[in-house]
Amino acid sequence: MATPLLYTCGIAPRVGRIPLAAYPYLGWRQRLSTTRNWHAQEVFNRTHKRQQKDRAAQRVENSRHTDYLRNAIAEQLVDRLRDIRRRFPTIVELGAHSGFLRRHLDPGMTDKVIQCDLSEAMVQRDRDRPTTHEATGEPSPVPAEYQVVDEEALPFAENSLEAVVSNLSLHWVNDLPGALIQIQRALVPDGMFLGAMLGGDTLFELRTSLQLAEVERENGISPRVSPMTDPRDMTDLLQRAGFALTTVDVDDLTVDYPTPLALMQDLRAMGESNATLLRDTLLAASSIYKELYGTEEGHIPATFQIIFMIGWKPDSSQPQPKARGSATVSLKDVLKS
Repeated sequence: MATPLLYTCGIAPRVGRIPLAAYPYLGWRQRLSTTRNWHAQEVFNRTHKRQQKDRAAQRVENSRHTDYLRNAIAEQLVDRLRDIRRRFPTIVELGAHSGFLRRHLDPGMTDKVIQCDLSEAMVQRDRDRPTTHEATGEPSPVPAEYQVVDEEALPFAENSLEAVVSNLSLHWVNDLPGALIQIQRALVPDGMFLGAMLGGDTLFELRTSLQLAEVERENGISPRVSPMTDPRDMTDLLQRAGFALTTVDVDDLTVDYPTPLALMQDLRAMGESNATLLRDTLLAASSIYKELYGTEEGHIPATFQIIFMIGWKPDSSQPQPKARGSATVSLKDVLKS
């Protein structure tokens, strides 16, 4: 009996097969978040994850073709850095992939970016070509160093980093609370952590389509999209890790793909692939996806839920809450006036 044809299906983000600018719709929708309890799980094999990223980096042109997602998020992260209006001598970019912050950082924002990734092949992918600043078209004014770093075992000394920025990598970490604690310890007092990670509603269209297809063709359901963090957990996680002045906000980034197969191909090229699918199930899922979510123009939308977060290592110079009972004016009196 012939072996069924298998396809690789991905986790987390989804976007299209053609350059980002060619998509008819790319939209952000802001959402709110609260707090819940966190339950850690051992889900991801980090060695396999590194190998996935290595393979993706070796297919250089396909990999570069799918840079649009991380590049779009890097632009959002740098916008938040501009709002802070502080210069950081060194920025560590965790899960840097091939490096995206330098495409958007302005002169004077930092002296250097240390690009860190689990995959040496990925972090070195574009080292032989100049990084171009997206806004000016000129070479990036910010130099870079390169390190192979596992987010689950940071090599940085305590109180040694001014700023850490993470761009879409923490959703692959097994012990997210532990990773946040390590980041906090590595920061100097009043050091900043700024991150973006994929939230639990990412790829909900793909997840639904795959589940319905598996029930139809295989009489059961398997987890095809990896578990990701609920945005309502993040404020609590940051505070438990020791961060102060925390802020969490959530945006939905929606991008139209030509076909579901194009979505899955891009996920693989991003190094975000995870599960295998029987050919029959894949065809059924593709048909269901188009039926449930297809647009009049013939595209299929894919939603990335992006959790943006910021936290600071505590320092005496930071604003402090007043002691309970120290107010000299009653809120009741203010409301009456």
